[in-house]
Amino acid sequence: MDTVANWAQRLHPAQHQPAGEPVLVLVPLGEVAPELLGALAARLGELLAAQVQVGAPLPVPASGLHPRRGQYLAPDLLRLLRQYLPAQADLALGVTELDLYAPRLNFVFGQAELGGKVGVISLARLRPGWYRQPPDPELLLLRALKEAVHELGHLRGAEHCPRPTCVMHFSHALADTDHKDYRPCPRCQAYYPLRRPGG
Repeated sequence: MDTVANWAQRLHPAQHQPAGEPVLVLVPLGEVAPELLGALAARLGELLAAQVQVGAPLPVPASGLHPRRGQYLAPDLLRLLRQYLPAQADLALGVTELDLYAPRLNFVFGQAELGGKVGVISLARLRPGWYRQPPDPELLLLRALKEAVHELGHLRGAEHCPRPTCVMHFSHALADTDHKDYRPCPRCQAYYPLRRPGG
């Protein structure tokens, strides 16, 4: 059985990836468990024809906290990522434990620039503990994978998909994330550099 630790150990250094593949860098925003980042990078590397790396962490300014909401504005983190985009990155995806919101939305699991270079996902509301449930590292990893692939789809130009099982379907609530697959539907596959089986 694969565990988060096993996935993390399966992350291959970028120099072993085929040349010419786009480089995706996962950037921890604040403190994020290295084991989870490694496992997420490994899963993304198996799904996508991309070099997936874990970058250096970026501190999040305390000034970004909305004092009444106790949340951080997702577009502010996108600006932070854009400012410190790793030199080797074609795309950068921030990963944070901070709870995020966006204008006109109470919260977001993530956000990305449509057709841009930076996106971010929040682990806060993906954690079972947020809902007073026992910790489940494997479930957290699966949810993080779905949200990461979703935001990467936006970076590649994909908009929301009407199919509830497609990874590009919009998650109004966590139940929507749990219901959908971590892979795109046939229509949305065109936006992704998917790795071929055995490739």
